Amino acid sequence: MAHGSILQPQDGAGDTASVAPRRKRKRVLPGFHLTLGYSLFYLGLLVLIPLSTLFFKAAGMSWDAFVTAVSAPRVMATYRITFGASLIAALINLVFGLLVAWVLVRYKFPGKRIVDALVDLPFALPTAVAGIALTALLAGNGWVGQFLEPLGIKLAYAPAGIVVALTFIGLPFVVRTVQPVLQDVEKELEEAAASLGASRWQTFRRVLFPAIAPALLTGFAMAFARAVGEYGSVVFIAGNMPMISEITPLIILIKLEQFDYAGASAVAVVLLVVSFLMLLAINALQAWQRRLTSAPT
Repeated sequence: MAHGSILQPQDGAGDTASVAPRRKRKRVLPGFHLTLGYSLFYLGLLVLIPLSTLFFKAAGMSWDAFVTAVSAPRVMATYRITFGASLIAALINLVFGLLVAWVLVRYKFPGKRIVDALVDLPFALPTAVAGIALTALLAGNGWVGQFLEPLGIKLAYAPAGIVVALTFIGLPFVVRTVQPVLQDVEKELEEAAASLGASRWQTFRRVLFPAIAPALLTGFAMAFARAVGEYGSVVFIAGNMPMISEITPLIILIKLEQFDYAGASAVAVVLLVVSFLMLLAINALQAWQRRLTSAPT
């Protein structure tokens, strides 16, 4: 029939039409190519393998010996000093780090570049130098301490001095985390809120704070984690008095000098776990904050 040629498919057309499109295989780790493989290898070589040795060393102890090593009265006192001072210093930096970042982003003044560079000074300054400088400044015969001690305010060789040292080394973490986020916030949003009758506090609470909250949490977590492991700038100003101003990193060093490697590893595992849980909790809060702000209203 003449119509049969119309119904016949062209050469190869029927074959391609009958072939179903191939589905791409889903990988367990999407994008696991050379770049990701190299990154994981590098991370494992420099971070995971060294840290895992702490757990292996501590695992060689019996459970009773581990509990005794990490819960001795002197060690528990160092936990209170280290974690308490780190938390207070991180909270102080949370407030004043935001203020410093705000001034650097929103205001122009003579010497701004110098102030901006000074923020990074604790990054570049050796921690021992910072400890010596703070001790010379805050000791009883120091430039500032000689005026404070007659008033009953003792900063050097006391827990308050530890807070000062940890605040000093932790400030850049908050400033450098919040500063780029503030720079990206559009000023038009603030102007729109002001034109709608919002006060400055309402504009900050409802417009600015949701935008910078994840960065603030990140800076707080980094400042806290950095303060927990700080040694050089604290050991000079703390006085290192057992049960009063002794920090946990110093206890680890003392145990190493006494050849108690297992005990030092056990205490180090406690610091590592607490810091990791802190960072994990902050990351979870950040993810929740992002979902909350991106959810349709």
